[in-house]
Amino acid sequence: MTKIRLMVLAAAALLLSSVVCLETFAQTGQVIAIRCGRLINPTDGSVTRNAVVIVRGERVEQAGANASIPAGAKIIDLSAYTVLPGLIDCHTHVLLQPEDERGAPPVVTKSQAFRTVQGVAAARKDLEAGFTTMRDLDSEGAGFADVALRDGINQGVVPGPRLFVSTYALTITGGHMNNAGLNPDIPIPDPATVTDSRDAMIAEIRREVKYGADWIKLYATGTLRHVDPVTLEPLSQVSLEEVRTVVQEARRWRRDVAAHAYGGDGAKNAIRGGVRSIEHGMLMDDEALKLLVEHGTFWCPTLSVYIPETREDDTDMRRRIVAHHKEVFRKAMTMGVKIVFGTDVGAFEHGTSAREFYRMVDYGMKPIDAIKAATVTAANLLRMDKQLGSIESGKVADIIAVEGNPDEDIHALGKVAFVMKAGQVYKTPK
Repeated sequence: MTKIRLMVLAAAALLLSSVVCLETFAQTGQVIAIRCGRLINPTDGSVTRNAVVIVRGERVEQAGANASIPAGAKIIDLSAYTVLPGLIDCHTHVLLQPEDERGAPPVVTKSQAFRTVQGVAAARKDLEAGFTTMRDLDSEGAGFADVALRDGINQGVVPGPRLFVSTYALTITGGHMNNAGLNPDIPIPDPATVTDSRDAMIAEIRREVKYGADWIKLYATGTLRHVDPVTLEPLSQVSLEEVRTVVQEARRWRRDVAAHAYGGDGAKNAIRGGVRSIEHGMLMDDEALKLLVEHGTFWCPTLSVYIPETREDDTDMRRRIVAHHKEVFRKAMTMGVKIVFGTDVGAFEHGTSAREFYRMVDYGMKPIDAIKAATVTAANLLRMDKQLGSIESGKVADIIAVEGNPDEDIHALGKVAFVMKAGQVYKTPK
């Protein structure tokens, strides 16, 4: 009798598995027709009115005014909205919260488990804000929880953007993300990994790749506490030879390197050493900007995160840094630097990253170019330009819709009404 029951249960499980597989196949083969009021192509800045986007499974099948709607397709009416590709934020910290920037570091005050729970909530907020892809530039002491969250999203366990993660960053003793001001007699984990030699750098890259890192992050300069208050010269943390060591080892594992670098020799060493992108860069000089152009290095400026939000932050030094950031950004635009959209979200509230668009336009960038920085150029940085960044036949169906015309008024990107990622709808107009 027991054998018979086991056989029946096994047959039932097999049948259920078959049903699930059929349902999955049906979902991936589902055809959706999206009616667009306006459809933005950030590649060339064109706008098509009354366009239709045909989505089959995870991919865009057709897009344009002449796209024909197949019989039986599910219709999504976005004729009252502007439709554009899902946005890409190239500098995020999904496991960081604004309160982590005040007081003791989260490695002291929060468990990795709790930070992961917060990360799940943060990822959903960012997705619903229109960001279907994010490059997450280090877990800031939450271990490999960014890998777990990425994999959970990819497997459909929790909703969130498509994540490219970098786990631990590489730093030096006394440098950025190396605990300072704490009792040296108490062993406390650092938010980043100390790598004071080339051998240590190589070993850490291998460890990170082993446990799932998509990117390698290097602290090429220190942070604000390392900036000379008179000259605004940042602390250089790595030599040119060390950067080359990091880039070469990362490349061997088919990984790219992102360098936190405010400016000075640290930024120039990072560019000459072959990093894929410079993060922040608000204290770069003209020579560094020329190097960015010559080497084809991407720049992720993260403008808005440095704007003082509290009385304590509103210091003379911070105001000088913000003014320099604005000047560097404007020069970079005229020189043809490849600027990508990035926010440092986590240092401020998740789900509010549109504020970076406002700052970029306020500093002189055209709205369509700001959109391009968060779509086409960002996809190029990630080496995902064949898959992401525009709504075209064969590309992944990452599609959002907003109220208003963001190519005319960038603030429309703060009014996301519809979000689709890889053909699946996560947000619809209320």
